[in-house]
Amino acid sequence: MRGGPPQWWRHGPVWWDRWEAGERAPRLPWRSTVVVTAFVLVGSQFAAHGQEGERAALDPFARVLLLLAGALLLGRKRYPVAVVFGTAGAVMLYLGAGYPYGPVLLTVALACFSAIVAGHRWAAWAAMGTLWAGHALVAHWLYLWLPPSGDSAASWGEEIVVATWVVAIAAVSELFRIRREQWARERAERAEAARRRADAERLRIAQELHDVLAHSISVINVQAGVGLALLDSDPEQARTALTTIKAQSKEALGEVRQVLDTLRAPGDAPRAPAPGLDRLPELVEQAASAGLTVDVEGEPPRLAPGTDLAAFRIVQEALTNVVRHSGSRHARVRLAHDADVLRLRVDDDGLATGADAGGSGNGLAGMRERAAALGGTIEAGPRPDGGFRVLAVLPLTAPADVEEDR
Repeated sequence: MRGGPPQWWRHGPVWWDRWEAGERAPRLPWRSTVVVTAFVLVGSQFAAHGQEGERAALDPFARVLLLLAGALLLGRKRYPVAVVFGTAGAVMLYLGAGYPYGPVLLTVALACFSAIVAGHRWAAWAAMGTLWAGHALVAHWLYLWLPPSGDSAASWGEEIVVATWVVAIAAVSELFRIRREQWARERAERAEAARRRADAERLRIAQELHDVLAHSISVINVQAGVGLALLDSDPEQARTALTTIKAQSKEALGEVRQVLDTLRAPGDAPRAPAPGLDRLPELVEQAASAGLTVDVEGEPPRLAPGTDLAAFRIVQEALTNVVRHSGSRHARVRLAHDADVLRLRVDDDGLATGADAGGSGNGLAGMRERAAALGGTIEAGPRPDGGFRVLAVLPLTAPADVEEDR
C-alpha cells in the first residue's frame, strides 16, 4: 500500500479545481448561511438562559444584530473585506450592548476565515484586532455606562482567552490559505506538464506524418515519372513502376492510419510495432525502386524502442532527401556503435539538384528534433570531396520519459 497523504490533501478537493478553473462563478452560499444563522439565533437563546442575570436579556434589537451578523455571511465569497468588517461591527454592537456571549462569535470567525483564504489577510487581521480592542475597551472602561447595570470589569485573564481565540482563528485560516496556494501551484504545474506532453505528442505525430509521407511520395513521384516516360516505349517497365506506386501508397496509407489511430485513442497500445532498423532492407529496396542504389555497412545493435524508431526515421529522411534533392544515384549507410552511442552516417556523392542536397524545411529540422529528444546530435552538410553527409549520434538507451511517450 502506498503511503503519504490522500490524493485530495496533496492536490486539493475536486470541487476546488472547478472553482479555480472558473467553470462556475462564486455563488451566494445560501445553505451554509441559513444553517449558521439559525444556529446563531437558537444557540444565543440557550446562551442567554445560561448567562441570565449576568448579561442583558435578548430583545428585538439583539435578534436583529444576530440576524444581521448571520446574513452578512451571504456575501463572504464575493465581498470578503466588507463582510469581515461588517460582522465584526455587528458583533461589537451586540457585545457592547451587554448581550450574552455565545455563537454570535462564530459569524466573525467564518468571515475572517473567508477573507484570509481569499487573500485579504491584513483586512481580516485588522477587523479581528479592532473587535478585540473594542471588547477590551468595553470590558474595562465603558462597562460603567453600558448595560447591563451593575456590571463589573472583566478580568485580564478573560481578555487573554479572547485574544487566544482570535489568534487561533486567524492561524487556522492562514494555514488553509497556504495550503490553498500550494494546491493552486500544483494544479498549475500539472496543467503546464499536460501542455508540454500535448505539444511533444503533436510534434511527434507531425514528425511521423512528415517522414512517412515525404518518403513515400518521393518514391511515388519518381516511379510516376518513370511510368509516364516508358508508357509507350516499354509498357512492361511502366507496369512495374505502377506496381511500385501501388505498393508504396498502400504502405504509406497503413502507416498514416496507424498514426491517426493514436489520435483517436491515445491511451491504447499501437496495433502494429513502431518501425526500427530491422526494416532497413525495406528502405534499401524502396530506394532501389526509385533508382537509388544503397550500400549498407555494419549491423544495428539492440536499441531501445524510441532510439530504434528515431534511427529508422533519420535514415529514411536522409535517403528521401538524396532521391529528391541530389543528382546521385548511389548512397551509403554506415552503422557503427560502441558501449554508449550509435553512429549513423548517410553519404551520397552527387551534386545538388535542388536548393540543398540535404533537403530543406522540415526534413533536417525533424531529424535534429528526434535526435535532441534522445540526447543525441545531428550534423548535416556538404562533404569536402563532394556530395552530402548526414551524421547522427544517438545514445543506445533512450531517456525514460521518451520511452514512456512511445
